Amino acid sequence: MIPVRSFANRQVAVFGLARSGLASVRALKAGDAKIFAWDEKEDLRAAAAAEGAAISAWRDWPWDTIAALVLSPGVPFTHPKPHDVVLKANEAGVEVIGDIELFAREIRPDPAASGRAPVVAVTGTNGKSTTTVLIGHILSACGFDAQAGGNIGKSALNLAPPGPKTVYVLEVSSYQIDLSPGFRPDVAILSNITPDHIDRHGSLENYAAVKTSLLKRTVKSGLNIVGVDDQHGAAIFTRLTTNGGAPCVPVSVGKVLGRGIFVLDGVLYDAQSERAAKVMDLKTAEHLPGAHNWQNAALAYAATKPYIRDARAIAAAIADFPGLAHRIENVGNVGKVRFVNDSKATNADAAERALVCFPDIFWIAGGRPKEGGIAPLAPQFSRIRKAYLIGEAAEEFAATLDGKVAYEISGTLENAVASAAVDAAQSPVPAPVVLLSPACASFDQFRDFEQRGDSFRDLVAKLAVAPVREAS
Repeated sequence: MIPVRSFANRQVAVFGLARSGLASVRALKAGDAKIFAWDEKEDLRAAAAAEGAAISAWRDWPWDTIAALVLSPGVPFTHPKPHDVVLKANEAGVEVIGDIELFAREIRPDPAASGRAPVVAVTGTNGKSTTTVLIGHILSACGFDAQAGGNIGKSALNLAPPGPKTVYVLEVSSYQIDLSPGFRPDVAILSNITPDHIDRHGSLENYAAVKTSLLKRTVKSGLNIVGVDDQHGAAIFTRLTTNGGAPCVPVSVGKVLGRGIFVLDGVLYDAQSERAAKVMDLKTAEHLPGAHNWQNAALAYAATKPYIRDARAIAAAIADFPGLAHRIENVGNVGKVRFVNDSKATNADAAERALVCFPDIFWIAGGRPKEGGIAPLAPQFSRIRKAYLIGEAAEEFAATLDGKVAYEISGTLENAVASAAVDAAQSPVPAPVVLLSPACASFDQFRDFEQRGDSFRDLVAKLAVAPVREAS
C-alpha cells in the first residue's frame, strides 16, 4: 500500500467504496487524513468503517471543511449529467479527484525531480489490459520491480511503495483520466479508439479527447506511444507530434512505417533508427494470438525499450508471456471441446478480436449492451455455429442474429455453458470452441467482468468432472 500523506490532518470525503474507493480510504487513513465515506451498499460501508472511515450519507458531510472529494470512477462525473454529490462538491468549492490523482500526488509531487520511480500509463479502448500486464511481465523478466495495476488487478494505491528499481505500470480508464488532472506519466500509451462509454462522455469525440488529454500531460522528457491503425489514433498521433510535448512513436500492425514500430506478417520491426530492424516473430508467442495481440506486443516493446536496451531480452520475455486472465484465456478442454474465457470483451470490437481466432465457435454473448450492439460483428458470423444469449441484451442480440446464426436465449451463464457444451461435444466439427466473449458489460448479472469470467471457469471445471458425451 502507498500511504497518501498529501492530505495529512485534513478532511477528505470518499464516495463509492468498491476496489479503488476502499484502497483510497486505506491509503488516506495511513497518511493521517480524516475520512468521511459513503456507498449505497451496506457491505462496502462496513468495509470502509473497518478501515477507519466515518460513515455518513454525503448530504450530512461537513462540506465547508472538506479538502477534497475522492470519487469512484464508476460514478458519473460529467455525462449524462454529474451525480448530485459532484454538484454539491462544485457548489462547496471542493475539488473532485480520483484514486490515480492521489497516487500521482504521493509518488510524483514533482514530475521533474530526479530519483523518482517512473510511471508507464496505458489507455485506449481495447488491448490496454493485455498491454499493461505484458509491460509488467517484460520489466520483471529483465530485473525491474514492476508494479502493475490501476484499472486492472490491484488499484494504484494498493501497489507497493517505490524502491530503487520500481517502475509503475498503470492501466488508466477514461473515467480515471477525467479525475486525475495532475497525473503526468513518463510513458503514455494509446492503443486505439473505437466507440465505447459514449453514455459517460457524451460523444466519441469527447471520449477521444479525454484519452488524448493523458498523452498531453506526459513529461516532456518522456515518451508517447500511439496505435495509428484507426482513424482517431492516426489523427491523435499527428496532433501530438506538433504540440511541443513529449516525443511520439507510432505503432502499426500491417503497415510499414518509415519511423516507428510495426508488425508485418507477424514479425515485429523496430524502425526508430535509420533502418528497420527485425525484433522477433510474434507467432512464437503462444499466448499472444492474432493481430490484436501483435499490436499489444508492439506497444509493450515500444514502452519498455527506454528501460531495456537489449531488444533480444524484450523479445524473450514477450515469447514467454503466460497470457492474461479473462482475455482469450484457454480454461480447459473437455473431450474435443476447448473452452475459452474472453469475459474482458465488453464491447463488439473486443469480441471480434476473439472471434477471428477460431473457425468453429459456440458463442456465449450478452449482458448489459453497449451502443451499436453486435451488428458490427456480421463479417464474423460465418465462424459461429450457434450463439447462446444471456442477460439484458439477449433479445436485442437475437434480433441481430435472426436468419444469420442459429441461437438460443439461455438467460444465464450457467444455462449457456450447459447448452453450448452439449452442442459442441455432439457437433461434427473436430475442434469446436465454446467461447465466452460477451460483447457487453457484466453489471446486469455480475459484479464485474472478472466475476463473470471466474464463474465461467468454475462451470467448465464442473464439466470436466462430469464431461458431456460426444456424438457417436
